[in-house]
Amino acid sequence: MKRIYIYLFAALLTMSACETDLEQFPINQVSSSSLDDYEGVLNAAYYYQLGAVTTQAVMGDFRSDNAFMFEPPYTEFDIFSGTNLKSQEDQFFRPFYSQLYKCILSANIVIENSTSATEVGEAQFLRALSYYKLILAFGDVSVNLSASPSSSDTEIQVRQPKANVYTNVVIPDLQAAMAALSSTISEGRASKFAAQALLGKVYAAMGDYGNAETHLSAVAGASQFGLEGSYTDVFDTSNELNSEVIFAVQRSGSIVDEYTYATEFPGWFGGNDSKSDYPVTEEFYNAFDASDARRNLIDVFSASPFQATSTKYSLTNAPEYDWIDIRLADVILLLAEARNENGGSAESVLDLLDGIRSRVGLAPLDHTVISSQSAVRKAILDERRFELAFEGQRWFDLVRTGSVDSEMGQSINSNYYVFPIPISEINATNGVITQNAGY
Repeated sequence: MKRIYIYLFAALLTMSACETDLEQFPINQVSSSSLDDYEGVLNAAYYYQLGAVTTQAVMGDFRSDNAFMFEPPYTEFDIFSGTNLKSQEDQFFRPFYSQLYKCILSANIVIENSTSATEVGEAQFLRALSYYKLILAFGDVSVNLSASPSSSDTEIQVRQPKANVYTNVVIPDLQAAMAALSSTISEGRASKFAAQALLGKVYAAMGDYGNAETHLSAVAGASQFGLEGSYTDVFDTSNELNSEVIFAVQRSGSIVDEYTYATEFPGWFGGNDSKSDYPVTEEFYNAFDASDARRNLIDVFSASPFQATSTKYSLTNAPEYDWIDIRLADVILLLAEARNENGGSAESVLDLLDGIRSRVGLAPLDHTVISSQSAVRKAILDERRFELAFEGQRWFDLVRTGSVDSEMGQSINSNYYVFPIPISEINATNGVITQNAGY
């Protein structure tokens, strides 16, 4: 059962047709400061993460070499020159952008007004998570830190360099959240370790592997977490919030989110949408070691032409799958990446991968063969691909590690490392919010 209760207040945090997502406010309140209980507003912030789940999954895997679209114009996800990817604004980029900025506004209200240190810490985590996701998808982003932004304030509309957003907003929010939150995960809410793990991921995204290793190592060594014995147990809907989950966006068929399209992320990977009946690429399937249990979660219907779907998420339980934003295997693999980039020995780095590999039937990697920093780097990237497949991470991993061209097998203009800003946002601000180059 889902333990984060979604208040009706969430449905009231909507925006009018002529407003940018940065300027929405609770339409049933004269002022956010007139509230004296901010639990509902905080739950609204959690709720709005739901609307970004499916779009993140599609962007992270269908833009990469893991999955592909079959039906035009969705095939634009696989085209990196003269792309018309903007045509998918309504289904993908607009919901992602809108829901995360709604989460940010709700978080701002709690941060400004709540007298509960725990509520404020959770809100700071959710605001940081939202900006982190927005930066991954769009690069430079607009920043609003106010609970009641003015529609005439163009300063909050101008896109800020992503490095500044990380330094001035995301990192301070996560540091404050770590100080305010408990080490114990309660009812799936944000914890100190969720904030610390995300901080490690942020530092890795910035290329600051020294700080990344410090924070990721602390989370990887925490007694609260452990790898599940079976890979499939991590994603079993009867085993939600298991020992491997550090933070997940909780979903339920009884909670309707604001992503209005019928196909949710399990359906996209399971071939439940005609835009991609067989989404798994042949190259990805063939890249697996034949003895890797994770390969068994791909159903091959035809060898020629190759047609395959992923069974990582059951289609019969699709609405019940939580979206796991951060789990222990992700942290361990990113820790290995950080340690390798910091000059750690190949043996000390590859040892981190052994538990992840052994539970899917693979032997430890041969340290005498994979010994150079570049060879270890490639081994970690491959392991992240297999382990985190269809969790919305692959494309962003390629961009972070500078591996887009080598892994995708083509020269791709860096303009297309990010996605197009919704045109509706650009129009709503009379061009103050600008479009990404190439779109």
